[in-house]
Amino acid sequence: MADTTGPPTGNSTTTGTPSGRDDNPPLRKSSWKYIGPGVVVAATGVGAGDLVATLIAGSNFGYTLLWAAVVGCLVKISLAEAAGRWHLATGRTLFDGWASLGRWTTWFFVAYVVVWGFVYGAAAMSSSALPLQALFPHVMDLQWWAVACGLVGLVFVWFNKYAVFEKVMTVLVGVMFVVTVYLAVRVTPHLGEAFAGLLPVLPDEKDSVLNTLGLIGGVGGTITLAAYGYWVNAKGWTDAGWMKVMRLDNRVAYLTTGVFVVAMLFVGAELLHSANVAIASGDKGLVQLSDILEAEYGTATATFFLIGFFATSFTSLIGVWHGVSLMFADFVARYRGRGDTTGTEVASGERERSWPFRAYLLWLTFPPIVLLFQGQPFRLIILYGVLGAAFLPFLAGTLLWLLNTSRTPRPWRNGLLSNGMLALAGLLFLVLCVKQILDQPWGDFF
Repeated sequence: MADTTGPPTGNSTTTGTPSGRDDNPPLRKSSWKYIGPGVVVAATGVGAGDLVATLIAGSNFGYTLLWAAVVGCLVKISLAEAAGRWHLATGRTLFDGWASLGRWTTWFFVAYVVVWGFVYGAAAMSSSALPLQALFPHVMDLQWWAVACGLVGLVFVWFNKYAVFEKVMTVLVGVMFVVTVYLAVRVTPHLGEAFAGLLPVLPDEKDSVLNTLGLIGGVGGTITLAAYGYWVNAKGWTDAGWMKVMRLDNRVAYLTTGVFVVAMLFVGAELLHSANVAIASGDKGLVQLSDILEAEYGTATATFFLIGFFATSFTSLIGVWHGVSLMFADFVARYRGRGDTTGTEVASGERERSWPFRAYLLWLTFPPIVLLFQGQPFRLIILYGVLGAAFLPFLAGTLLWLLNTSRTPRPWRNGLLSNGMLALAGLLFLVLCVKQILDQPWGDFF
């Protein structure tokens, strides 16, 4: 969303460009044939929890908050575009940019990936296991389905490079797309009411502002927005010549995300709101939805939905296994004193073959298995919630800092539109972060 549309002119002398790098490459023409990282970030960012949150919004408020889902997609477009623009404009990775802002960014990142990864690993495996257990209830228990999903994700990411990973993600996104659009059409939405939902109106209920902000903030991705720049590099896009291509790719990503969330809001509004049916928050709400679909439309529709549910959950699992492991490997490379870490190293596949990449894969897979069988420790869950809520304000704030200073070549720094969207995103996520911190039961923590 930068306001610059033309190529850079002249040679940059900023500190944001590695020496010996061409600061003025010709801009490649954007083309659909290059699309890839955007599909990956859309698939990873939209998990089962996002679909449930949108379903519940449709169930509680009908089409009233459709506009909030659209705004959420626009906010995430700005964040992902900014992350991708940093990687392409400077040739450096996002972690390298963070490290230039001070050691505090390193400490935050380490705390985040250690605690978040431990808890998220268990959550992702459980989410992927739920539809499988519903489809095959007598094969094995939920915990063992979860272990199987984690191990399959580990083996797949361990032995495959980005190109294969992207192809598999694209197939799974296709399944998600067909299932969600089919359900939206199946429930026969009232299009007049849906278009009315594009007007920015708040529901009359208590806490409607916070509920609306939560829906905006929950549309598609947390740390996966930061991982987007790494997937851009892994695709082979390593300089500003790919800027137009990246922007098209990013818009496709959040158009796809928008289709997912709007389709599920239609289902919530028509199937649940009109019948005054409530479902549980969290991934189990989708299992409840499959039972409702079976009663309303038959076993085939319910089975089709569960397949889409699995695709949604498993793409989030393998997307995080790959993208966050890339980020962790980049962090370790810089910490070990290799100097500036660049997108070229990511594009070469060096990161995917490194021991830090595989070590973090193991961290995401094996320690969380303990949580599957013993329950999640209370204090760790609180820290997970706080760190997770703090990440997006951290991302928006640091991108504003990086993209408005000499760390970024002048032609690719933020314009008014980019600054406005990132500031809006930062403020939105800061409010949600404060709410999350205040909602934690701190009295029981100590």
